[in-house]
Amino acid sequence: MNQWTLRGATTAYAVEVPEHGRWAALVAWGPHAVTDGPSTVAPVGTEHFLPRADVEPLEYAVRGVRYTSPTELVVSGPDGSDELRPVFVGATQTAAQAGADGCGSLELTFVDPLRSLRLVLHYRMPSGLDVVERWVSIHNDGSDSLTLHQHDSAAFVIPTVNGAHLRYLSGEWNSEFQQAAITLPRGRFTVDSRQGITGHSFSPFLSVADADDPTGTTWGVQLAWTGSWRLSADVDTTGQTRIQAGRAPSSLGLSLAPGASWVSPVAVGACSSEGPDGLARAFHAYQRTFARGLPQKVVYNSWFATEFDVRADHQLELARKAVRAGVETFVVDDGWFTGRTDDASGLGDWEVDPAAFPHGLGGFIADLKEVGLGFGLWVEPESVSPGSDLAAMHPEWILGTEGREPLLVRNQLLLDLSRDDVADWIWETLDRLLSSYEISYLKWDANRPRLDAGDLRARDLDGGVVTNLYKILDRLRTDHPNVIVEGCAGGGARVDLGMAARVDTLWPSDNTAPLDRLKIQRGFLSGYSPHLMSSWVTDAAGTHDGRERSLDFRFHVAMAGGLGIGADLSQWTDDQLAVAARHVAQYREIRDVVAQGNVYWLSEGPTVGLQYVRPTRSVVFLWDTGDTSVRGTLPTRPRRIPLQGLDATKNYRVGDEVHPGSYLLQVGIPDPRDSATDSNCLVVETLD
Repeated sequence: MNQWTLRGATTAYAVEVPEHGRWAALVAWGPHAVTDGPSTVAPVGTEHFLPRADVEPLEYAVRGVRYTSPTELVVSGPDGSDELRPVFVGATQTAAQAGADGCGSLELTFVDPLRSLRLVLHYRMPSGLDVVERWVSIHNDGSDSLTLHQHDSAAFVIPTVNGAHLRYLSGEWNSEFQQAAITLPRGRFTVDSRQGITGHSFSPFLSVADADDPTGTTWGVQLAWTGSWRLSADVDTTGQTRIQAGRAPSSLGLSLAPGASWVSPVAVGACSSEGPDGLARAFHAYQRTFARGLPQKVVYNSWFATEFDVRADHQLELARKAVRAGVETFVVDDGWFTGRTDDASGLGDWEVDPAAFPHGLGGFIADLKEVGLGFGLWVEPESVSPGSDLAAMHPEWILGTEGREPLLVRNQLLLDLSRDDVADWIWETLDRLLSSYEISYLKWDANRPRLDAGDLRARDLDGGVVTNLYKILDRLRTDHPNVIVEGCAGGGARVDLGMAARVDTLWPSDNTAPLDRLKIQRGFLSGYSPHLMSSWVTDAAGTHDGRERSLDFRFHVAMAGGLGIGADLSQWTDDQLAVAARHVAQYREIRDVVAQGNVYWLSEGPTVGLQYVRPTRSVVFLWDTGDTSVRGTLPTRPRRIPLQGLDATKNYRVGDEVHPGSYLLQVGIPDPRDSATDSNCLVVETLD
């Protein structure tokens, strides 16, 4: 028997291949101690009415080895048979670092001699983290074409003796990242997107804990894919939960020509003994490895102030007020290019509108620099308006199905980004804008799903589109390394690990109302790092909860991520601008803690509390949601919120007070419900 262990900061992942070599199986996954004794997932007893493979904790199940239980790979050949029986032929491993226990990466290779198919299971556990990256590569070494009908990236097996407590993120436009949970004693639960984009409905994220201990050790899986995807959890009779993660299969299947190879997206599993919030911290630490270290600037975005009515003089008026509020970068949103008078026109014709900018975009940028602001620009390069010059010049570039009208959504069509000539045109358009003008911030939007089938001869539209999207984003980082890229898709429809690795910030939702946004951000942070979370202060009333909150409350919600302002500043008073300047000044002092700190949720009742912790400083946000009645005038006792993540043996300064860490951990800081404000932002600093 061959066995390998990958060891992370606090967790380990152990895999074995039995002597017969027909599959790889999980030995253990969890805190380091789980690899010190017998396996927690190996089945005990004799199977009845089933092949052995159907009860084993297989790492990657193939149709032909497993039959009745979930499989990750189904392949057929020209004879129509969809069975494979690959056998283990070898392993390659590399150490995580000199002297490290276990290995940092692992490849297990299996070959089916009848199909001449080679299957490689890939593993990587980045040093110092508690995540394991998994993916597969499939190689056709024969002379016949093969068809992949199901092609998941990985399956993760989790011990859940008492059933599975599953957490997931659901929603819709303007209500993304709503936390949801289900207890599954047995059976199957699936979240997915068939929209050709990550989608508003579900996030490619699932977490699992034992149903009898939902806040105990928690495992989670995410998928790095920005097209159609699927995550499923299956709870079986042996007390194990199997999470399958991968691209959504198409009705046509994927064709694999002789000599060709196919590589799946990466699925990322994480585990924490500190429950669901500890799992979030494990994912945050992983996602921070993608960050380029560019400074997070406070942005102003003009959309809510102007919509499509973009005029240089009005934009400059807003910019002067933005400077008074402490803003660092001014972003001109939709409406800056020729023909863009509403959402039904102009997309694809990315030339600066001379009526909007009489002295050119360069002249406007020079005016911004004079008042002390950098410049950012909104684009939606994958879409095209039916009446645009681009649509007339290149009708073959428009995504559709032969013989049928392309599907119009939000008054726009899509370019077929799976075509290399379309990808080249998008790159050249963006490169020209970024090379011609001093642009330091690019907001890339995508305001509709991809639903047309495209050229059926291509067979893998989803793969072609996402591959070219990633190539363009990767090239932006290489050729324009100082440009901050924000990913947006009608709000939060493009939030996933694939985008997190290629942009600097993500827009979680078009809903910026304070109480709605607080819930959205709570869900976002359960799977995604705060350095990725773009958040604006606006004047918006709530879509779901329209109760008034103070301007302080709105700023504190936005300061919990990458702070921006999107309000119509031309309507703000001097007093409001002074409030904004005070909060922006504080944010600029604490933004490194917000971006890099360990995240702890302190309270989720009438008061919502959030704490970011770094070695010498901590930032605490407290929001009074107004969900309880105001106290009366009779004597009562003060309410306090205990903190987390501090050192009990050290002393800390909180405002004008000094307290031992032990006191702050056990007793805490004042609840804003006992004060005149509805929110607080407090800095906690180590004194020794």
